Amino acid sequence: MADYPSSFDRDDLLKCARGELFGPGNAQLPEPPMLMMDRITEVSGDGGAHGKGHIVAEFDIDPDLWFFKCHFPGNPIMPGCLGLDGLWQLTGFNLGWRGWQGRGYALGVGEVKLTGMVRPDRKMLTYYVDFTKAVQTRRLTMGVADGRVEADGELIYQVSDMKVALSEN
Repeated sequence: MADYPSSFDRDDLLKCARGELFGPGNAQLPEPPMLMMDRITEVSGDGGAHGKGHIVAEFDIDPDLWFFKCHFPGNPIMPGCLGLDGLWQLTGFNLGWRGWQGRGYALGVGEVKLTGMVRPDRKMLTYYVDFTKAVQTRRLTMGVADGRVEADGELIYQVSDMKVALSEN
């Protein structure tokens, strides 16, 4: 494991988006407005439900967030794909946090269940990612994880078999 802290504030996440946290050519988060979290509260390479690593993050919901204006006028809801993207972002962040090299990209997801909605009156999303596998070989660096998103403590998204890889190409 690299020697990084186990929690990160918004300034740290913006450094990661600029390529300053894990170094050039390595895992980056997107910049706002696609950055789907405000802070990472926990990260490990050996914790979580399966003992293979985990990450927990929070996203403050502001009724003025960009997606509420367009999805849908008169019935504002956060697109479910943005919650999934937040889970993918965190999965890739965890791989970079481990000190593994390369740029992150999503490979897919096994199953997605949307059981609730994020409306402008919600206060906070909490993301939970639990790795089921983290592989680093000469040819492959990949994380496989299950995840869930809660809005104010209510389960709203659940995914299994998310796959994120790092590539030096």
